[in-house]
Order: sequence, then C-alpha cells, then structure tokens
Amino acid sequence: MDAAGERSLPEPGSQDSRAGDDIEIVVNVGGVRQVLYGDLLSQYPETRLAELMGCLAGGYDTIFSLCDDYDPGKREFYFDRDPDAFKCVIEVYYFGEVHMKKGICPICFKNEMDFWKVDLKFLDDCCKSHLSEKREELEEIARRVQLILDDLGVDSAEGRWRRCQKCVWKFLEKPESSCPARVVAVLSFLLILISSVVMCMGTIPELQVLDADGNRVEHPTLENVETACIGWFTLEYLLRLFSSPNKLHFALSFMNIVDVLAILPFYVSLTLTHLGARMMELTNVQQAVQALRIMRIARIFKLARHSSGLQTLTYALKRSFKELGLLLMYLAVGIFVFSALGYTMEQSHPETLFKSIPQSFWWAIITMTTVGYGDIYPKTTLGKLNAAISFLCGVIAIALPIHPIINNFVRYYNKQRVLETAAKHELELMELNSSSAGEGKVGCSRSDLDSLPPEPVGEEGPSWSSRLKISHSDTFIPLLTEEKHHRTRLQSCK
Repeated sequence: MDAAGERSLPEPGSQDSRAGDDIEIVVNVGGVRQVLYGDLLSQYPETRLAELMGCLAGGYDTIFSLCDDYDPGKREFYFDRDPDAFKCVIEVYYFGEVHMKKGICPICFKNEMDFWKVDLKFLDDCCKSHLSEKREELEEIARRVQLILDDLGVDSAEGRWRRCQKCVWKFLEKPESSCPARVVAVLSFLLILISSVVMCMGTIPELQVLDADGNRVEHPTLENVETACIGWFTLEYLLRLFSSPNKLHFALSFMNIVDVLAILPFYVSLTLTHLGARMMELTNVQQAVQALRIMRIARIFKLARHSSGLQTLTYALKRSFKELGLLLMYLAVGIFVFSALGYTMEQSHPETLFKSIPQSFWWAIITMTTVGYGDIYPKTTLGKLNAAISFLCGVIAIALPIHPIINNFVRYYNKQRVLETAAKHELELMELNSSSAGEGKVGCSRSDLDSLPPEPVGEEGPSWSSRLKISHSDTFIPLLTEEKHHRTRLQSCK
C-alpha cells in the first residue's frame, strides 16, 4: 500500500481524508483481498463500498460503522461476509448488473445485497425468479407454522362463542389434531365411497323396482342410504360454514363448491318431485330430476379433500397448463391434417367410410390416441399409409409434453414434503429458543400444553398463555412478525 503513492488512503482523521477518483480501496471479504478504485466506486455513491472512500475523515467511529475491522498499517478494510456473494455483488460496478451464482441461497444473496447497499433493481431477471420462488416457499412455511401456532395458542380474551367456532373448525378441518377428529374424517371418507357405490348400484336394472306408473326407479333401501349420506354431507358442510373464520373465502373455494354441487341436486330433485308437478308436466319433471341425478357424480371429487395425492395432482395440473395446451395443439393440428388426407385418399374407394372431413375427425382422434375402435378404418393403400403415419405422429405428440408434466408433479410433490419438514423444523427451533429464553418450561413443547395449570383469574402480571404467545412469536421466520429483520445465513439455507 505504501508503494501506491498518492492513490493510497490517508490516515483516519487527517485533513487529507477525502474521497476522490484517484483513491484506491483495499477490502478483505471473508479472507479474499480485493483492490478497488475510486473512479469505479463513485458510479454508485450510495453503496457501502463507495462510502468507504470518505469514511476516514470521520475517524474510527465512522470506519467501524461501515466495516467489521480496519488495519491502519495495511490500510485495509475487513468484512466478515460471504466472499462468493461479494464477487457477484461487485459486478454491478463493472457491468451495471448483478448475477447470482448457482448454489447460493437467494435469501442469503438478497441479504448480502442489502448489506452492501446495492439495490435489487440491478439483479438480473433470471435471478429475480429464484428469489421470488424462495420468498413464496418462506411465505408458505410461515403460513403453515402460523396455523400450527394458532391451534396451539390459547387466547383468554376470546369469547366462548369464538372459542367454540375454533374448536369445531379444528375438529372438522384438521384430522391430525385429535383421535375423534381422525375418526370423523375416516367416516366422512367412507360415506363418500358408499354414496358413490349406491349411485352406481341404483342404475342396475335387477336392483330397481317398479313404481305406480310402471317405471323403473331406485330401490327404496338404496334411496334411504343415499338420504343418510346426504344428511351427513349437509350437516358437515353447515358446521364447517358455521365455524369458518372467513365465510366468503370458504364459500368461493373450489372444494366447497364441489361439496355444494354434490348436495344440491338431492334437494332440488326432491323439491321438483313434490312441488314441480304443479308447475310443469310430469314428463318434464322426470327429465329434470334425471339430469340432476347425473350431477351426483360431483361427490366423487369430495375424495380430494381427504387425499393429499389427489390435491397434489390437481395443483400439478394447474402448473402444467402450458404443457397441456401444447399437447392439445399438437393433437388438434394432427387431427385436422390426417382427417383431411384420409378423406381425400378414401374417396376413390366405392365403399368408403369417410363421408366428410368433420366425420373423419373421429377416426383421426381414435387413431392418434392409439385407441382404434375399428368402426371407421381406411380401405385403400394410401389411406392405410396415412393411418400408419397418423398414429406414429400421435404417439410422438402425446409423449413429448408428458415428461414436463410428470416433472411438475414430482417437483410439486417433493416441494410439499420439504415445506412440511421445514415447518416442523421451524417449530422445533422455536421451542428450543423459547425454552432457553423463557423461565422454566414455558412453551418448551407442544405436549406440555395440556399439562399446564389453568390461568389465575385477577392475578397481576402476564399469564402463562401470554408468555407462551411471546415465546412462540420469537420465530426465525421474518414473515411471522412485523419486525424488519433478516434470517441468518445458516437459518436461511437449512
């Protein structure tokens, strides 16, 4: 540094301590020494490295407010930060943008950029997508942890009515909360299967009976079983609606709409059977009732409420709309091309089965999907060649988007397992933190909640429930608190 001459930094507190373009800055980040120049750093004067050029004029107090240590002999600034992330951050001075290396945690890298006071707008768009994905994961973990904490927390300020609603909601929506809740969930699952089986058995002619008009109707025993299942579904829906914390969101959610569609046809058909004959002809009433009975197939979708696998499949398909759109586009183009070619090539045969191009669409569909019913088939040599090419192209068109769809399913399934594990890990860390910071065993484990004594009434000082809430709010997830603090490097990458 002495050989640098006029470009080296002056002594702290001296009159010559000023920032300039000819100043040379030496920084040591995590053991990696880096030499930077003032003309380079002055491009972004609001960053921490640019502030180092003028910090010597303020003395050691100003120096140590910007760095972790300073060596006056070497005139070198020391920072206990990640050197790999620093190599990425200083790219903003050379290229005007920042790229994040593969393998660096996005949240940790954001914290590094905040420390060096480099704005996130310099982060490249490809790296911002990783950061937003990591944020979504943290938000999901925070939401799951908060739900568990809400179940564990005991708020004495709530009224009896509110506590009753929370108990009912927990009993119906969270089967893992208790053994009776698990029994009710299993019973609901069995009733869904029974009602679906009864609906199918009701269409078997041997099990049907004749009514007064000589028409075949469902057996009374099957109707009674269905009525009992519908009564259970109705009671379950009303209790969940009654205990829901947000009734509008509850009513508009997809699974609850499915529940309504599974219940409503029974009551509408019952109303039409008893009252509809007065307003319309009996034939129209029977047709309307028959159409409503078909809507009972919606109850099979209720199984998704009790099956995490079906939920994962649903979410994976939502994430695969682009791939599914490509699949449909490939099939649509192939169907149109090969049906037109098949119609043209088969016109020379006197007994052709291809009467028109729209009629040929059916042949192209069953051929490209390798179903091949055989009701329509080519009879000429060119038509058979066209058929062979069509089903080969159909296999390729179907196989191409399948792999991304499977990847989306596996990725989402593994992500859900990771999030569940991370939420449990956060709870364990919170319990360890609360047990070490609190007095006694306050909030030390979830199993100790039931053994805690009742709260004294009228006693001064914070109750054990308030202390529990305070201890559990000291969480490592910043999204669970309103304080603007960041996770440490190890906590973010665990």
